[in-house]
Amino acid sequence: MTGSHVDGGVRAGVRARLPASPLDSEDARWLGWPLLVGLAVVAIYLATNDYPAYGAGLYVETADTIRANGYALPATVPHYGPEGVPFAYPPLMFYVLAVLRDFGAGAFAVSLYLPPLFTLAALVPAYLLGRDMVGDRRAGTAAALLLVLNPQVLEWHISAGGLVRAPAFAFALWGSYAALRLFRDGAREWLLPGLAAVALVAHTHPTYTIFTVATYLVFWVGYDRSPAGLVRGAVVGFGALAVGLPWLATVVSHHGVAVFSGAAGTHGGLFGVVYRLREWGPTGAVVPMAAAVSLLGTRHRVLGAWTAAVWLLFAQPRFAYAVGAVAVVAAVAELASRGYTDGLVAVVDRTLARAAPETPDRPDGGVTRPTAAAARVVVAALVVTSLVGLGGLGYEFTRSDDTTPEFVDDADTDAMAWAATATDSDATFVVFGDAAEWFPVQTDRTILVSPWGAEWRGPDTYEAHLHAFVNGSECPNRSCASAAMSRVDADPDYVYLPKGEYTVRGEYWYANGTLEASFAESPRYERAFENDGVVVFRRR
Repeated sequence: MTGSHVDGGVRAGVRARLPASPLDSEDARWLGWPLLVGLAVVAIYLATNDYPAYGAGLYVETADTIRANGYALPATVPHYGPEGVPFAYPPLMFYVLAVLRDFGAGAFAVSLYLPPLFTLAALVPAYLLGRDMVGDRRAGTAAALLLVLNPQVLEWHISAGGLVRAPAFAFALWGSYAALRLFRDGAREWLLPGLAAVALVAHTHPTYTIFTVATYLVFWVGYDRSPAGLVRGAVVGFGALAVGLPWLATVVSHHGVAVFSGAAGTHGGLFGVVYRLREWGPTGAVVPMAAAVSLLGTRHRVLGAWTAAVWLLFAQPRFAYAVGAVAVVAAVAELASRGYTDGLVAVVDRTLARAAPETPDRPDGGVTRPTAAAARVVVAALVVTSLVGLGGLGYEFTRSDDTTPEFVDDADTDAMAWAATATDSDATFVVFGDAAEWFPVQTDRTILVSPWGAEWRGPDTYEAHLHAFVNGSECPNRSCASAAMSRVDADPDYVYLPKGEYTVRGEYWYANGTLEASFAESPRYERAFENDGVVVFRRR
């Protein structure tokens, strides 16, 4: 089958059989399967979410700032924190959003529908990586299914948080596939596609750029190690850098190089294993890591090393689970090749033999051959994985909703509409609860406590705002909330408090009314707005 290769040097005979296109008619059904399951996942998400999961307010505000700046790169994005956010983000998706906004796309609508499209698009390179690294189209199907059914991967790609991350994920996987073809297969025709993919991901998200660069390094060391391969990798890397120089030069002229080094020290930074061990203990991506270790002594050792490297580098488990999907499939295939699944195949073989009518004219006497039984076992396993995975996600998206929590509801949008029309344009707010992330783009007002974008002002600023937001959002009384606000010197004109159930950093919380009562009793504040889910106090 297409993609059946051995780790190590490139074999001329194998290279000669590689198709000019990465996909052909034989791939249609095997790729179509995870795409259909992915469409079902998207349908479940849209059916269970009236508003986007998580937040993308800062992303949309950035796009609106670009529009207001005549599509030139702005120096700062307003309203998120008292000084705004330094614009140092890779700009590609913000320009895409700006165009969509100019055509009338709403902030919630674009955040609800665009990320799922890119999440589906990422399944194509995921299938190709599974197919070509393991050497079987069914392996590609299995890898793509494990990807699209994994809540850890979906959480930050299908949600509003995927407005930038989901395209970066798709570009990164395409770049990884190009690296596989460049270094393992010596396919020089993948040089330009690889350069384009790396340039796209570099213009979309910094963490996914590091993931792609790390993949190129692992693949060159694992598959190639030749000077010619090093040159090809350098052409890809420096070519992408050259494409990004205008953006980089503009950002450095506005903020200096320190804006990048400061942001790198937040969100766990590099060598995420240190962060995970410090924060959570030895947890996260256990199954992919076990698969990776089992592959290190096999023909799939580069895949094992790739999975281990990603697990070591990134605090965010979605990277290890994405690469680990291919590693898990390869580990199962390796077990099968060593005969560990022969018992299961034999059981299926005997079952099919009993169920099949006797056909004496056939050489095998009507008994299905073991290879056919094994194929049926694989297909049955893929069907079970699809059904169980969809059922699990349906439960996850509805009953527990830990994967796709909505930051706002109708009460929040009603309160934000009031703030946009009934308060002065220079009014400042402290918004407790995750609705804060959407507040500036919906109201054109400034929030004084904002961890969103604060990483571009360095880890100290980010940690201070994060602490103030989380602590304040979970406070039982006004003195506690005031102490949290004072941590970042926030002295707002209005304080926005959620009522009942709401989320803090995606985790559900419940306001029992003591914080609201404490503000109501204070002579410094008066009630300015209230509905069933929100109360806003004005400072006297």
